[in-house]
Amino acid sequence: MSDSDEKLDESEKAIGYDEFKKRATAGKSRPKTALAPNSRVKHVIGVVSGKGGVGKTFVSSYLAVKLRRLGFRVAILDADVTGASIPTAFGMNDVKMFSDGVNIYPAISLSGIQIVSSSLLLEHPGDPVIWRGPMSSSLIMQFWSQVVFDADVMIVDCPPGTSDIQLTLMEQLPLDGLVLAVTPQGLVSVIARKAAAMANMMDIPVIGAAMNMAYVTCPDCHHRIYPFGEVDLDTLKQAQIPVISEVPFDPAISGATDRGAIEDLEADYLDEVTRGIIDYLRLEVPHRD
Repeated sequence: MSDSDEKLDESEKAIGYDEFKKRATAGKSRPKTALAPNSRVKHVIGVVSGKGGVGKTFVSSYLAVKLRRLGFRVAILDADVTGASIPTAFGMNDVKMFSDGVNIYPAISLSGIQIVSSSLLLEHPGDPVIWRGPMSSSLIMQFWSQVVFDADVMIVDCPPGTSDIQLTLMEQLPLDGLVLAVTPQGLVSVIARKAAAMANMMDIPVIGAAMNMAYVTCPDCHHRIYPFGEVDLDTLKQAQIPVISEVPFDPAISGATDRGAIEDLEADYLDEVTRGIIDYLRLEVPHRD
């Protein structure tokens, strides 16, 4: 190895894990970014995953649907800027955020969920967002600080991973807690533990987890089949996660999200995590006529 290679290695180490821990420690005491004038958000819950493809968008969107059905005012901030898919789940790819010349307002779903997403700014929903991390972070914070919300609970659909953009979100948004989206495979569980460890570094509690693709229900005998083996809930409990929901392979889930009809899905999936959020935040379910 050449001297320059050795210097490069040392430099990489200097801005690696130790630097991350340093930034995480500093971020705990850093002032949070203020909301827009006239904006009101009582509580913020982030949905995170260590990697993509584990059903995070379903968890974010269906938690919002569940909370809305209970009568709460709910918003979703789609922070997965380059892979935004929340509008697709709600059938809102042709809907745009709007402004009255003074304030910027979120798009509103059929059931009244307030949604902001990079997809709602594009001329064509299929256009790619080819941005570097700092630009994505800047847009997310503009959503938070410039859009007028009126929400009891905001769900933040965070981008997958544990890199700089996730650190920015945890530093600058007043997150009350996190929900972890995982699948049963061993490798994914290892990555999920990293995401939980990052939350622990930032002193943000993981208040629940959704184990997606946990099992398949036989259509004939209704017996549960575990394609990845029996679900290892002990691993998640060891990470001090108090509430866990198991979500099966269910064509109704993909059908509803692909059709943009997540608000029409009727299933008891995520009931445990929904109740966990309500209990943790000490929310009173609104009285409905």
